[in-house]
Amino acid sequence: MRRFFAHGDLRLVILRLIAEKPRHGYEIIKEIEERVAGAYSPSPGVIYPTLTLLEELGYVEVSPGEGSRKLHQITGSGHAFLTANREAVEALFARMEAASDARGGGPAPQIVRAMENLKLALRMRLGRGPLSEDQITAVAAALDAAAVSVERS
Repeated sequence: MRRFFAHGDLRLVILRLIAEKPRHGYEIIKEIEERVAGAYSPSPGVIYPTLTLLEELGYVEVSPGEGSRKLHQITGSGHAFLTANREAVEALFARMEAASDARGGGPAPQIVRAMENLKLALRMRLGRGPLSEDQITAVAAALDAAAVSVERS
């Protein structure tokens, strides 16, 4: 499968979303998923470094939000950058809309997000070290219960 965004495209998409309204990183992930109807789900490992880059470039500024969340707001330089790249931004959002239209019958973005959350939780837990037999049994039981619940839906 080819990449959904070319180099530098995601930077423009994120900046445009922040220009619409100040956002947290997780909100940006969810918004992109929804706008492409689940055709692409950006990982936190892509979103957060891009937000840091936008801040370093002076295109966004960060203010404290709820808890440890950071609220990103566009700056004057960010607006100028978007204006200078208006055609590219419009083309990206048109492509995102086309992807959404093409996936009319595709999986709901909420389901795609939940699947990605589960995969990430498993990778993070397994990355912390070996599991005991009880932990293995508990994780397998939780996954089996989720599978049965989905099948019955």
